Amino acid sequence: MTQIATIERILDSNHAEISVPRKSACGHDCEECAGCGVSGAAVHARAVNTVGAVPGQKVVVQSDTKKMLRIVAFVYSVPVFLFMLGYVITTLLTPTVAVQYAVAAVGFVIGIILAIMYDRHVRAVGGVSFTIVRVF
Repeated sequence: MTQIATIERILDSNHAEISVPRKSACGHDCEECAGCGVSGAAVHARAVNTVGAVPGQKVVVQSDTKKMLRIVAFVYSVPVFLFMLGYVITTLLTPTVAVQYAVAAVGFVIGIILAIMYDRHVRAVGGVSFTIVRVF
């Protein structure tokens, strides 16, 4: 995955802190919509700086697409999977709809908690790595 980022500061001789604008499906044509309130949001990350970029410069960064897609698939699918699993299992065990929905909701909440824990783990170990490939 290739993105445009801004160098925020130099961390050491080989690394820099970058800010990458957050992307979404809407395309951020905010003059037309202004409904999401996400304008200006950015993700700050550490990147390998082999091109010698300096703070304030726009750069092209690259990250491992497979790793990124695995993280996204896990974070989005686990809550839905646990919701469905809770619902199906309780459907087989009890005819009470309220219990089925309650267990499904608990499964969803557990999935959200697992996704948050996984996200924190990935951030702690530096799971998503960026490399600056050139100055923009």
